[in-house]
Amino acid sequence: MTALWTSAELEAATGGRLIGAERPIGGASIDTRTLQAGDLFFAIRGEARDGHDFVADALARGAGAALVRQDRADALAAHGPLLAVPEIGEDPVLTAMVRLGSAARARTSAQVVAVTGSVGKTGTKEALRHVLSEQGETHASAASYNNHWGVPLTLARMPASTRYGVFEIGMNHAAEIMPLTAQVRPAIALITTVEPVHIEHFASLAAIADAKGEIFSGLQPGGVAIINRDGPHFDRLVAHAQASRAGRIVSFGEHPQADVRAQRIVLRPDLSVVDAVVMGEAVTYKLGTAGRHTALNSLGVMAVIHALGADLARAALSLGTLSPPAGRGARTALEIDGGTAYLIDESYNANPAAVRAALATLAGIETGPRGRRIAVLGDMLELGAAAPDLHRGLAEAVEAAHIDLVFTAGPLTRHLFEALPVSRRAGVADTAADLIEPLTRILRPGDAVMIKGSNGSRMGRIVDALKARYANDPARRALATAP
Repeated sequence: MTALWTSAELEAATGGRLIGAERPIGGASIDTRTLQAGDLFFAIRGEARDGHDFVADALARGAGAALVRQDRADALAAHGPLLAVPEIGEDPVLTAMVRLGSAARARTSAQVVAVTGSVGKTGTKEALRHVLSEQGETHASAASYNNHWGVPLTLARMPASTRYGVFEIGMNHAAEIMPLTAQVRPAIALITTVEPVHIEHFASLAAIADAKGEIFSGLQPGGVAIINRDGPHFDRLVAHAQASRAGRIVSFGEHPQADVRAQRIVLRPDLSVVDAVVMGEAVTYKLGTAGRHTALNSLGVMAVIHALGADLARAALSLGTLSPPAGRGARTALEIDGGTAYLIDESYNANPAAVRAALATLAGIETGPRGRRIAVLGDMLELGAAAPDLHRGLAEAVEAAHIDLVFTAGPLTRHLFEALPVSRRAGVADTAADLIEPLTRILRPGDAVMIKGSNGSRMGRIVDALKARYANDPARRALATAP
């Protein structure tokens, strides 16, 4: 195991004191379920549980040490090495993690990229991780670690030798991005889109744009702001960039004045082909994921690659082997009655723009001779008073995509269900779990079924049930996203 931190570095960065025998520290964790041997375990206090209650388990699982509050150290010292930190801030452990993240950022010469946006930020972050990893040592956020603990944790995990750092930054309220981008201090900051996500916490879409625009406040002097040129809030985001220390603003999209512009996008069931102009240079590349929305976000990826001075041609080749992140379009073959149906897992999250994009992608999936396109949709959350209308409005997208059957789970998607023609109504339920049996009863070979909903809708339960029942060897049956 390569040492990530020495005890002296940990003490200097956090103001803490090591108690017990020193062990090598090779990583960082806040969750004993995913903790690796040698990780520094941060005993974060969450909304429901206190991490100090899991210190003994973390150390038994091989944690290099546990970072704890000073006032809890004596009671926990018998379990193994501790890094006891002073009582600073509302949560001293979180404060120490932020300090360690800042120390990690200060010691590296990596070129750092920050990504936010209402839709597509995780997919764009993963695309950048994939492309840049083939050009140098790359460190990126795990999953969607993009909040007040995910960002400093990702920083604390970053090796000093990192060449490229890619950080996802999220929010659901105003003023949440600003302190996170200040920690990351990106050289390049990218905004994918501005959509009515978390709209219940904002007065308008313009207010969401302002919140996303906070990402530019953390740019290093002379940094690059990358903005979607196609969005209606482009000028507003440009104003945020101009008010920052950005030295350059780069736009992307299909707009004729975009700096990174798609001239043609060819959509196929499992991939896309993009003819683009990147800062005046013609580039054609295959993208190993489906959907117009991912093709457009790939333009933002190419804008980042150019701004970094990385190899554009090599990046174009790398995009051809890109796979969708888990819960964001991953496809699995399901063996049903001697034939094959296809599962498209979009269960990670949902908002009106993302659901429309997913329905459009489902429309392009090839089905078997008797196959149908089936959408299983859960509630989109945090939409405020407009939620019923926003759900009802998806009926138009269902019709445009020629979806054959629709199942809905939750009180909000019931508005959509009732707006659909009777011929498209397959089933309605209060919860995702209640749809599992009705869905499995009607599935047949040749079908393509797409699952999508907000995290709180727990649509992933349906995905897990289908895989458990029909995909006995997921590793063998996972669909390739490139021909």
